[in-house]
This record gives sequence, structure tokens and C-alpha cells, in this order.
Amino acid sequence: MNKCSYPEAVVRLLDSYRQVKRERKRDMRKKEKTGSVSAYMNQFGKYFRKNWQLYIIFLLPGLLLTLIFKYLPMLGIIIAFEEYSPFLGYFDSKWIGAYNFKRLFSSTEFLRLLVNTLKLSGYNLLWSFFPPIILALLLNRVRSAKIKRNAQLVFYLPYFISTIVLAGMIRLFFSPVGPINAIFGTSIDFMSESKWFRSLYIGSGIWQTIGWSSIIYTSTLAGVSQDLIEAAKIDGANSRQLLRFIKIPMIRSSITICVFMAISRAFMSFDVNLTLTAGGPFKSTELLALKIYQTAFSNFDYGKGQAEALVLFVIVAIISLVQVSVSKKGEVQA
Repeated sequence: MNKCSYPEAVVRLLDSYRQVKRERKRDMRKKEKTGSVSAYMNQFGKYFRKNWQLYIIFLLPGLLLTLIFKYLPMLGIIIAFEEYSPFLGYFDSKWIGAYNFKRLFSSTEFLRLLVNTLKLSGYNLLWSFFPPIILALLLNRVRSAKIKRNAQLVFYLPYFISTIVLAGMIRLFFSPVGPINAIFGTSIDFMSESKWFRSLYIGSGIWQTIGWSSIIYTSTLAGVSQDLIEAAKIDGANSRQLLRFIKIPMIRSSITICVFMAISRAFMSFDVNLTLTAGGPFKSTELLALKIYQTAFSNFDYGKGQAEALVLFVIVAIISLVQVSVSKKGEVQA
């Protein structure tokens, strides 16, 4: 059956369909050409030459601030290899090579600090890992937008409390004459007993950050396809199976990110450690970041303090690289 045997309307419809198809292919070729890197750079170059004043006005202040406060201080790394004196500066202080690192690694104090920090990091990860996930799953089940919004506000507010204010509240509540001791009829000085430091540190951290940490999980769960959930329900999946086979796998990448962020925060913990116990009693609660500060600015041993800071930087950098590697591997498997 040839083309002329079709009704005229069908022939016109087929012709218009073929024409639209040819135009779409032509548009796609144009997009591929204009979407190439060279074409994009050419367009950007033309726009930059035309509006270079705007780029200078908006980008130059930010670039200068980043250069001055982010990159120039990196010159301080050389202090770790010098017998540094503030009066002589970076380039006139005596060069002593790796002597500061030898002092650091030959000291049993550094090993004790590293063990303290590792313990705190492990306990913090163990106890603060599940609460944000549980909170996000509970909020995801709330159907009332008003109740959900108010609950999120209540849980998010503690995050915006200053760390100094938070430490003051803890010292007030857990002082020998504070409300906690008054409730239980005791007079324990929690701040002078090292066994209470980890519990207070981790508990206050969970209370302050549970709402903020749950944002990542809540936003990920909000992106779960409802069609997928409805299809699983039609197939007979119950709430536990939905959680195990759909929701948890969907937030797996977010879990990886939050785990390594929690570990990094524990290694860089300084302000809470300083304001709660200042490392006491007898340095039993002293962590690595606080020790760096005390070595450099209390003992004025700038070289050793910078060496300790460099070691801490390497540890956190390794954690970050492992996190990136694990995240990429998870993306490939997904």
C-alpha cells in the first residue's frame, strides 16, 4: 500500500511528524556543539570582555580575602621546621629540620592525647550516629505540615546556641549546687571528675546538633519516589521492609558523609574542651586540638605547636580522602 492510498490528513500528520523529528535532531546537534567546552569558553570569554568591570567588583574582594586569610597563613607550615621566634619572623628564624617532630613523636604525652581523641571520636560516633537518622525517619512519617514544621524548629534551635553559652549552661546545670544535683540529692562536682567529661561532651553535642544533622537525612528521604513506595506497598511490603529495602539504601551516601564529618569534628574539638574542663583534672580530658593551642600560645613553643597542628591536619586529611573514596565507591555500586 503506497503513500497516496492514505487519507490526506494522515499523510500530512506523517509529514509533520518527520519534519519535527528532523528539527529535533538538528537542535540536538546544535546543543552538542554549543555545549562543548571550547564553545562554552568562547561564549564566556566574550561575556567577560564585555562585562569585566562586574567581575572585578564582585569577585576581587572575595578573592583577596580568601588569599589573605586562607592561603597566606599556610606559610606558617614552615614554623614546624624552625626554632621560631616572633621577633625574627618566618624567614630569619633558625632552621632545625624535623627536630620538632622528633620531640613530638618521642613524647608519651602525644600518644596519650591521640588515644584520648580517638576514644572521644569513637564514643561520639557510636552515640551520635543513630539519633539524627531516627529523628529524620520520624519526621518523615509526620503528615501534618504544621506539626512537622514546629517539631523541626524545636530540634533545630539548639544548633544556633553559641558553644560558649552551651558550655556555661552545662557548668551551671551540673555544678555541685546546680539543678541536676538538687534533683538527685547529691553534690557531685561533675567538672572535676574526668569520667563524666565524655558523657557530658557527647550528650550536649547530641542535644545541640541532632536537629541540624537530621536535615541531610530529611532532605534525602523527601526525594524518595512515592511511586516506588506505593509499588512496594502493593507488592505487600510492610513498614519494616520499606525502611530496610528502600529508605535506608536511599540515605546510605548521606550516612557516609555524616559519619566522616562527625569523626573530623571530634578530632578538631577545641572550644567545648576548653570551656568545660580546660583539659583538667590533671590533663585527663585534654584533647589534641586543645594541646596544640596550649603548646603554642601558653608555653610559647611555636615550632612544636605547629608540628602538632600539621600532624592533626594530616589525620583529618586522611579521613577526608577515605570519605571521598568510600562515597565514590558507593556511587559506583549504586
